[in-house]
Amino acid sequence: MGSITISWLAALFGLALAIFLIFKRINPVYALFAGAIIGCLIGGASFAQTVSIIEKGTQSVMGTAIRVLAAGVLAGVMMESGAAETIAHAIVNKMGEKLALMALALSTMIITAVGVFIPVAVLIVAPIALTVGKKSNISKLALLVALSGGGKAGNIISPNPNTIAAANGFHLSLSQVMIVGFIPAIFGLIVATILSGFLRKKGPIVEDGDIKETEESKSLIPLSKALVAPVLAIVLLMIGPIGKLVHVSCLETINIDAMYVLPFASLVGALIMGKGRQIPHFVSNGLNRVAGTVLILIGAGAIAGLISTSDLSIQIVHLLAKIGLPGVYLAPISGILMGLATGSTSTAVILATGSFGKAILATGTGALAAAAMVHAGATVIDEVPQGNYFHITAQSMHMTIKERMTVIPYEFCVGLTMTVVATILYGFILK
Repeated sequence: MGSITISWLAALFGLALAIFLIFKRINPVYALFAGAIIGCLIGGASFAQTVSIIEKGTQSVMGTAIRVLAAGVLAGVMMESGAAETIAHAIVNKMGEKLALMALALSTMIITAVGVFIPVAVLIVAPIALTVGKKSNISKLALLVALSGGGKAGNIISPNPNTIAAANGFHLSLSQVMIVGFIPAIFGLIVATILSGFLRKKGPIVEDGDIKETEESKSLIPLSKALVAPVLAIVLLMIGPIGKLVHVSCLETINIDAMYVLPFASLVGALIMGKGRQIPHFVSNGLNRVAGTVLILIGAGAIAGLISTSDLSIQIVHLLAKIGLPGVYLAPISGILMGLATGSTSTAVILATGSFGKAILATGTGALAAAAMVHAGATVIDEVPQGNYFHITAQSMHMTIKERMTVIPYEFCVGLTMTVVATILYGFILK
């Protein structure tokens, strides 16, 4: 069976079909597969070639899927043990009401950065945010901008599926991608704090009913124990990069994959917290949390197979050249477009790296710079209504769809800031 190049029009049609089906509330996995199959067939591929393209695309995401399953153990421990909630309470209590919005943004950033998925991080911090909002007369709009903006900042420096996808897509270590996301993340946190401050008195206020439905009295575990799992994971992941930075040869050679680090650190953390008997529950819950993500990654791999077999990336590079933009912009643009299309950061990164990765590197952009720009770009407008994040965050803050829509422009500003910083820093200054 010979190779085939799918028309870029057919690839776009397949992607558009997948997006349309997602909008119609068809399961995203089946929507992505349907778009990939129809795109291949109308692009001239035979039934056998279509199967081959789909298989190749899904095989390309298996490495990412395995590491996402490993990340599920950490997510399960952090969420189910109460460790994430302990960290959030500690930050908010320490910083006080005067710095409430900064504290909420920082809390969500840190909880996401230590391995909790961003929708879940918002769910964890939302009850605290609503309580603070009621006491300090802060609007729901300002609260969610702080939470979502902080979560976006934490998401590009975390061992989460999107970071794993960016690392695997460009054949890098997870720690490398986490490190290059740090400076853009700080800018994202700053912008989220400033924007939420401006919006403090704008939009719907927190009602008594919101607090009654969400506020719970829980005995929190000690902060020192809550930090063990994430700190140990970060230290183990950073040994190699730190060794290279300080030129210590014995450390440089240590490069422990996230597949080992994340479960190991999670189990040690659970034991330190005195919750060893609950480990099976934590692991099971973590698996349930990531199962949907893994399935979507497989669907994204299928449509990435379609796009990578097409000449779409070549056409986009030609378009950039015609309008006078450097090829380096392909990296952030691909992340932004895929985020808009799928409403998911992790799916966007998978599609962008799988579909445009080779074309991005062909422009002369380095792999690490490409990963940083694609990853940041995927956070710009991934909060669109066809994605789960939009609806989960709306429910967590007791907002209507109309009220939730008003948050999108400010989330866009946070993501765009991180993308601009990543592009200037890694696309031009440190390229």
